[in-house]
Amino acid sequence: MASNIVISIFGSKLDNRGMGKKRLARWRPNIALLMHDDFPVDELILIYHPDDQAAVDRILIDMQAASPHTKITPHHFQVSDPWDFEQVYSALHDLTKQYCFDPEQHNYYAHITTGTHVAQICLYLLTEAHYIPGKLLQTSPSKQGPQGSYQVIDLDLSRYDQIASRFAQEAQAGINHLKSGIATRNAAFNTMMAQVEQVAIRSSAPILLTGPTGAGKSRLARRIYDLKKQRGLISGELVEVNCATLRGDNALSALFGHIKGSFTGALSARTGLLREADQGLLFLDEVGELGLDEQAMLLRAIEDKVFMPLGADRSVSSNFQLIAGTNQNLFQNVAKGSFREDLLARINLWSYEMPSLKARIEDIDPNIDYELQQFSYQVGHNVSFNKAARQQYLIFAHSKEATWRANFRDLNASITRMSTLADGGRITERILEDEIQRLQRDWAGYQAPLENNPSALLHEVLSDEAIAEIDVFDQAQLAQVIQVCRQSQTMAEAGRTLFNVSRTKRSTQNDSHRLRVYLKKFQLDFQSIRA
Repeated sequence: MASNIVISIFGSKLDNRGMGKKRLARWRPNIALLMHDDFPVDELILIYHPDDQAAVDRILIDMQAASPHTKITPHHFQVSDPWDFEQVYSALHDLTKQYCFDPEQHNYYAHITTGTHVAQICLYLLTEAHYIPGKLLQTSPSKQGPQGSYQVIDLDLSRYDQIASRFAQEAQAGINHLKSGIATRNAAFNTMMAQVEQVAIRSSAPILLTGPTGAGKSRLARRIYDLKKQRGLISGELVEVNCATLRGDNALSALFGHIKGSFTGALSARTGLLREADQGLLFLDEVGELGLDEQAMLLRAIEDKVFMPLGADRSVSSNFQLIAGTNQNLFQNVAKGSFREDLLARINLWSYEMPSLKARIEDIDPNIDYELQQFSYQVGHNVSFNKAARQQYLIFAHSKEATWRANFRDLNASITRMSTLADGGRITERILEDEIQRLQRDWAGYQAPLENNPSALLHEVLSDEAIAEIDVFDQAQLAQVIQVCRQSQTMAEAGRTLFNVSRTKRSTQNDSHRLRVYLKKFQLDFQSIRA
């Protein structure tokens, strides 16, 4: 059984209550702590000020009499002012660093009944921060005798049902906020959002959002900002910038600011977006478009919270959290030399890939409701589908021909068009037919026609010798697979398209793995085909 070790502070008043025999009948916290048969103390680390040495020597005699088996370890710490928080915390913190804790062999308790209020608070904070890997111990007098009573307080709040339930409700509210209140059904997306909520609340480190255009990176960044602002974690503004619009001196000036006259046309000083985001959140969309100079300065700004405005001879500071977004493969950009490896390592601590709409096909239905609600709120009247039109729209939305190339932007535009044309706030089959034709026409403009000779596609990814070793039948099949891969944003999306029937008959759908195995037969991979 693990032994009990208590860390306590000598109470110069409560513990040192008289010298006669009556003292044995009085409640004295550190002595009373050793009198409970149901709570044996194997070791008591007694912290005291050197000025109390004589009193401590006297109390040690009574402690040994009360519990002969308990090891008493006196430890004095020197502070000039016991009410100075910084001094007391530093001294107690040094004690915890010197002590070799072994939670697997011992149960540790921080006794917070004695000592100044400052010392009690410091013991609490050290225990909460796990510098003391244990629980709190509170003692109090009672009518039962000098032993009084004790209470153990476990700071692991997950052990308390009501508190854990409240935390779970708050976490779920945060997740719902990040999802804009949409009751999404995609399990992988929901799991990702649950972790994003935890990271948003607990961390101020950079977050990298990847995924295709229109997948919702910007909206998620705004939701993260709103959530952190609601919880009082940031006080500054949300500053958004599309890095694709920044070039040359304009990029350096826009991000880091400049002083007057630093370049031709700099008629006045400029603060810069990084300083505007001080104590807030900076969202850099399309971060892969930044030049190498801007990347170097951004890295320093993230790590040191300081940077040099253009033309300045003195650095300025800004404490912001960064969220970066991109639809590029930054690892490939590093290999090509267009993105700094050290910057990628710094912003890739928390990385989340936003799936395309096709990859979350089961979420189309609740997102239709969301888009209708948003439109209705904007125009001031309710808009909805009639039953038949909604059913037909869902069938089309889930079909192979619905590519949703621009992802949620396509869905938003589609719902906006139909809602605008809905007389009396009802989207009918006639409106739906026109919309489907429009979507088919728009998406067809992106489709590259499949060559009559399938080897035309094969020659782009395979050598003549390799193609010569493949049967004509397999060449046609492989050409179709290549075309689907190039039209898909992810391997999972391509797999769902290619195995659209057989996947429904399996208990588990690992479409990416099936596609990877197929391509490997021809020494190919998804990324090289798309490249």
